[in-house]
Amino acid sequence: VNAERDRRINAGFIFNGVCFQSDPDSRENIDGAFSLASAAITLGGKQPGDLRWHGGDEDFVFIAEDDTRVPMDALTVIAFGQTAAAHKSALVFKANDIKKMDPIPADYFDDSYWP
Repeated sequence: VNAERDRRINAGFIFNGVCFQSDPDSRENIDGAFSLASAAITLGGKQPGDLRWHGGDEDFVFIAEDDTRVPMDALTVIAFGQTAAAHKSALVFKANDIKKMDPIPADYFDDSYWP
């Protein structure tokens, strides 16, 4: 069950109709962007639509699974990070539910058991 949970966590997630990677490195990058965006809003007063909220000379983008570059303002990055966290959390809790079943279904890997 844990291996299936981890496979699903790492398989990517959809945000605003776009699939993004969710392997450990990608989650670390999302967490970093989330932290920077939070500070940009809280400490820097960055507003919706400001794509240069990060202080760089180019618009902030996050690379999607298909290698397209998706522009995001700081508020969008916050929502993006929340979606990534919810993706992982839902799978962790569902795996916990499955492991509590007695007996654990032999087909626990079937999509019907997972969010």
